[in-house]
Amino acid sequence: MSVRVSTLENGIRVVTDDMPWVKTASVGIWVKAGARDEMPKEHGLAHFLEHMAFKGTRTRSALAIAEEIEAVGGDLNAATSVDNTGYFAHVLGGDVDVALGILGDIVVNSTFDKEELEREKNVVIQEIGAEEDTPDDLVHDLFTETAFAAQVIGRPILGTPKTVAKFDQAAIRAYLDRHYRGDRMVVAAAGQVEHDRVVAAARRTLAVVPPTGAPEPVAARYTGGVLLEARKLEQTHVLIGLEGVAYEDPESYALGVFTNLLGGGMSSRLFQEVREKRGLCYSIYAFQWAYADSGLFGIYAGTEPRDVGALLEVSLETLDAAVQAIRPAEIARAKAQMKVSVLAALERTGGRAEQLARQLMFFGRIVPTEEIVEKIDAVTEADVRRVAARIRSGRPTLTVLGPKRSM
Repeated sequence: MSVRVSTLENGIRVVTDDMPWVKTASVGIWVKAGARDEMPKEHGLAHFLEHMAFKGTRTRSALAIAEEIEAVGGDLNAATSVDNTGYFAHVLGGDVDVALGILGDIVVNSTFDKEELEREKNVVIQEIGAEEDTPDDLVHDLFTETAFAAQVIGRPILGTPKTVAKFDQAAIRAYLDRHYRGDRMVVAAAGQVEHDRVVAAARRTLAVVPPTGAPEPVAARYTGGVLLEARKLEQTHVLIGLEGVAYEDPESYALGVFTNLLGGGMSSRLFQEVREKRGLCYSIYAFQWAYADSGLFGIYAGTEPRDVGALLEVSLETLDAAVQAIRPAEIARAKAQMKVSVLAALERTGGRAEQLARQLMFFGRIVPTEEIVEKIDAVTEADVRRVAARIRSGRPTLTVLGPKRSM
């Protein structure tokens, strides 16, 4: 196995996967802290940090950061999710040290200049406005808020214009001091990499990170519920959901198979029944989102306002039919889809580095690809029917966004 893991003195884990057939490398710093770790007044702060990541440090200006990474042909990016944040770069294999030096500087030395803060607040507020104008995105935010009512985990990651407008240096530093601790951080690199060099670079740049002390997030509590929101739109956007499973749930692979056969492609039941046979929508799919301690299973579709009732009826009938009876051929197709998805992601250095980081953060170990494939292959019809019946027995979540006449 080409994967190697080391732990620095302050608890930061460094994981690498040497992929000698590629000439580039992806490297990143991931923190097991995201939107669900915010305090009430910090709504949107984890995502705002992503925007401020490349705006200047004590040793580099924003321009210097851009020039230094682009001088070696690389690029920088960052991403925020419900329960983690990542800062990462893609460079030639020989320039991993350069990339990690910049990333480490960003994580421990960012200055959060006041002028840059004010400019970026406006940028994020514009991003929030764009989300409000994108109904197929907005309905997913509303769905999560309804499924986890009155909880941090259910809030939109972007925050609100009101909360973002109040962010200042003190708020950002308080969040960083509370959550950016060594035992919550992983440095991951994949591609043309040398493990010892990555470890040395991580030690040089991240040695000042405190080892422990980050608080645990508040446990998620799925509530379910109904939200009907009227908007002047051409289409009505519908989300039907149920409580899913967490990352480490032993039935997660079986639920993945069920999700795929129900709404994972053109041969799926939802696509065939709702779109192909009845023409009730253009796009329909099923999904599952896993968190550290919970999950969401859902069906999304956009349809004509007059067809909302029929779409809901057919979608639920299709879901219930799949719970009751599943064909072996469907399971085989779903497994094949899952394996291609997993393996294709691992062929990209960025996908591989992110997977390694997430596995260490949430499983505490590297899960071999062979083990993942074996677990997918081991799923039986009984497993799929059991997990399908389990989630179907829970309280539903329904979110509808569209013209008032479709409510």
